[in-house]
Amino acid sequence: MSSATKEREEAARLPEGDVVRILLEQHARIRDLFAGVRTSHGEQRKQTFDELRALLAVHETAEEMILRPTAKKTAGEAEAEARNHEEEEATKVLAHLEKLDVESAEFDIEFAAFEKSVIDHAEHEEQEEFPAVRRGCEEDQLKGMGTRLEMAEKMAPTHPHPTAAGSPAAQWMAGPVASMIDRVKDAISGKSGG
Repeated sequence: MSSATKEREEAARLPEGDVVRILLEQHARIRDLFAGVRTSHGEQRKQTFDELRALLAVHETAEEMILRPTAKKTAGEAEAEARNHEEEEATKVLAHLEKLDVESAEFDIEFAAFEKSVIDHAEHEEQEEFPAVRRGCEEDQLKGMGTRLEMAEKMAPTHPHPTAAGSPAAQWMAGPVASMIDRVKDAISGKSGG
């Protein structure tokens, strides 16, 4: 059974609207998109990468804004900071990958390393952060976080912005402006924007 399938099964056991359920479903989609980029070529590969890039950008921003403050209380400051640091590093790599030709050897090498780091990050969240958040919150709190997460994703940037990555405060300040700029660029260029 694939990890994406396991994530979907675990998500399905949680209440609809639960923040962890939403994030697990997104982790499964991220795994699917990584596989899609690895196995496609040409315009299809570019489109799949654009979809992955947009999903990762909004997903990580929303996690930093909504999940991380609660995780800091339930999983501990060190855990939350470790995840924020990983997201900051991933955002820098994603910004670099976005500039490369998706058919180049350089892209393939860097994309493989990026995929491993993103999957490792997701597994840390799933094994350490998510269980602590679920233990430390009531069901109504988890659903409220799910609602806020989905709202934050609608306002989040669709491209990586390394200057705000890893900092929930910076995401709250810079995110809405960056999001407007990203979504206008996406509309003009016809790229996927989340």
